[in-house]
Amino acid sequence: MKPAHGSIIARALADLKMVKKAMAEQARQRLQQASAKARVTKQSSTDRDLFIRAAGAVQPLPDKRRVLHKTQQKVPLSMQYQKDEKAVLKEAISDEFDVATLLDTDEHLSFRRSGIGTDVTRKLRRGDWSIQRQLDLHGLRRDDAREALSLFIREAHKHGIRCVRVVHGKGLGSPGKTPVLKSRVHSWLVQKNEVLAFVQAKPADGGAGALVVLLMTSRA
Repeated sequence: MKPAHGSIIARALADLKMVKKAMAEQARQRLQQASAKARVTKQSSTDRDLFIRAAGAVQPLPDKRRVLHKTQQKVPLSMQYQKDEKAVLKEAISDEFDVATLLDTDEHLSFRRSGIGTDVTRKLRRGDWSIQRQLDLHGLRRDDAREALSLFIREAHKHGIRCVRVVHGKGLGSPGKTPVLKSRVHSWLVQKNEVLAFVQAKPADGGAGALVVLLMTSRA
């Protein structure tokens, strides 16, 4: 019985020795892995420090794959063009312009630009130029009438129209029954370079409530 018991103890001691050896090997491997990791980390930090010292402070490059959308909405080109056109028309003629000294001192206060003879206004009154277009400013406010007249004159000239009629009204519906737009229209027309002359229309064409306007020849 004793020899068998001694054999069991011997095997147990051998097994314990093998277990300790295995644990020691595992501990050695873990130590080696930790040491290797520490060396890699130290080397990476050293390389980074060397690069920074060599290259100096750097900024990361922007990611070109990202698109920044502007929140500001631009006015469509067609709408912007119309706004610009209106601004030009508004600035082209002024309400402060004194036209009195430029009008002929006849009963109808006609106008002819410098260099234009009296025969031109005489022919206008006589109807030698046929009226090709007409603009009626009845019922328009001052600013709207000014803009409409400026645009009308410019477009007529651009299309080669020579003679037009502008109806400003006799002022019968205005306070005091005075033709509010009449003097304004005189002033505005004088400021338009396309206008060569104008006279009061014949009774059949509107009389004191309208003007017959002669435009210069379009270069187009």
